[in-house]
Amino acid sequence: MTAVAAESDPLARLAALPGVTDSVTAARTSVDTLLRHRVMRRDSAKVTAEASLRTARASAALEGYDIGLDGLRTHLARDPSTPTADAGESIKVTLGAVRLYAELGTLHSAWERAPRQALARMHMLVARGLIADADLGRPRAADRSGPEALDTTHPADPLGLGPAPAPGETAARLGGLTELLLARTTAPAIIVAAIVEGELLAVRPFGRFDGIVARAAGRLVLISRGLDPKAVTATDVGHVEAAQASADDYAGAARAYTAAGADGVGRWIIHYARALELGARESLAVCEAIARTN
Repeated sequence: MTAVAAESDPLARLAALPGVTDSVTAARTSVDTLLRHRVMRRDSAKVTAEASLRTARASAALEGYDIGLDGLRTHLARDPSTPTADAGESIKVTLGAVRLYAELGTLHSAWERAPRQALARMHMLVARGLIADADLGRPRAADRSGPEALDTTHPADPLGLGPAPAPGETAARLGGLTELLLARTTAPAIIVAAIVEGELLAVRPFGRFDGIVARAAGRLVLISRGLDPKAVTATDVGHVEAAQASADDYAGAARAYTAAGADGVGRWIIHYARALELGARESLAVCEAIARTN
């Protein structure tokens, strides 16, 4: 990432990778169709709330903490703020993801001004009550996959990405990513979001719940860059559905990205665009359901 960052508008160059432009165009068309739905004129807040709930649940599932949507609704109806004392780890992590996705709108300005501070806040939101307070929002200081890990019961590497980069490399790559985000680019928001999510998945800056933070950061890019200003797409649901629809699943695409090389990056962006397209269709179904109740 650091070497690429030295080039002129490296994000825009990614649009030239085979298949990327067509995939991005299809995803953008699906999002635009969603935004034009008649429900969005009066009930966009309902769509935002439902999409955020569904995509947060899907993000936790991709991290290895899978609970059903109905079970999540039941818990939220009983106690929307905190898990019960006997709640399992899956519900606790999923509630953390719900809390994070609900707060993304408040991170808009911080993300545009200081992305690394926003990432720390995201980690604090999802991991609160799940790890030691001293580790909330703090960069990973050492490899936690060995005996010194704080908790050996969680899915250590749910996507099968292999060992995380050393802390020094992680810091350098985060610096490069920050430079890219703060620089001007003509790249579509979908490409920027894909690279943000892919890079955070690769570097795993915090050591726990990095996937959830990465996916939330990608969503925040789409919000802040105007593609999905009301946060109504359920992109992470699209990640799950894409895995069911083709062999090019989320984990495989993420591994392709972390392997580096133009082919892997292109495969990842195409997957991300497809997930966004599927997520927009999911939210379109939500709009139709709301319309039937009005």
